[in-house]
Amino acid sequence: MDAFTKYFLMSLAFLGSIAVGAAVQRFFAPREEERSAIGDISDMEGKEVSVFSKLEESKNFWDKLDLFFARGLGLEKKLEERYMLLGRPVNTDPLKMLHIKMILAAALPVIFYVLTDSYFVVIFAPLGFLLPDVFYYSRKIRARQQEIIHNFPTFVDLAALMIESGLDYMSAFDRIVKIVPVKTCLEVEVERTINEVQLGYSRRDALRRLSMRTGLQEVRSFVGLVIQSDELGTSLVELLRNYSADMRFRRLNKAEKLAAQASTKMLIPLFIFIFPTVFILMLSPMIADLMTGGMPF
Repeated sequence: MDAFTKYFLMSLAFLGSIAVGAAVQRFFAPREEERSAIGDISDMEGKEVSVFSKLEESKNFWDKLDLFFARGLGLEKKLEERYMLLGRPVNTDPLKMLHIKMILAAALPVIFYVLTDSYFVVIFAPLGFLLPDVFYYSRKIRARQQEIIHNFPTFVDLAALMIESGLDYMSAFDRIVKIVPVKTCLEVEVERTINEVQLGYSRRDALRRLSMRTGLQEVRSFVGLVIQSDELGTSLVELLRNYSADMRFRRLNKAEKLAAQASTKMLIPLFIFIFPTVFILMLSPMIADLMTGGMPF
């Protein structure tokens, strides 16, 4: 096989792998009507301009390439949503996240080719688009959500206490944010919600955006309670107290469930590591005697 054919097949395999990855991703992606049913991020953030939308007016070749990959692979809204769930860190943005995916998608086949000297490893190119999500972004999102849910029952209790003292719920949220000594991710998101209300968002939209930014069912339920109380004029204090108690009860049940599963999960390392070692220690003297001339009795 000459060099031209070899590199032509490598290029063909690379483009084919990208096409297969895009096809699989689009196949499992929800349809447009399903996205609108579960709440599209673009609907919740209509006043914000997407990073990729700004690239449409650019005449730079690399910007056009970024836009082509983002929309061709269906990554535009997914990257925006992951960036939102990460808490919009200042050291990154959806475009940088796309660049990391593209670099890994190009670097992994090269590394595998150097190690194996086979051009068929180019089919691992789509793996570069998945590695950042699986091993970094998903873990960061889960850690952030765990921090939010850990402090959320206390926040709800404080909100109920301040609302009972005569404040409305938005003033109560503002007071909680100001009195906490150290702001966690929850307080940062609540402060962002308060700022959005001051900038012109309605309270209902700002609260829904809060639930979208956290991605937690508990926060969505809390937002639903607040909006329902605001619309119907019902008392919010008892609702928040009952909801806080329910959250603590569910967290206790989850801890008990994990504790019950621990004994079952311990069987795997016992059977793999502990029991074979015990059998070796017990049977090795007998086996050694058999190999050296028989048993001593």
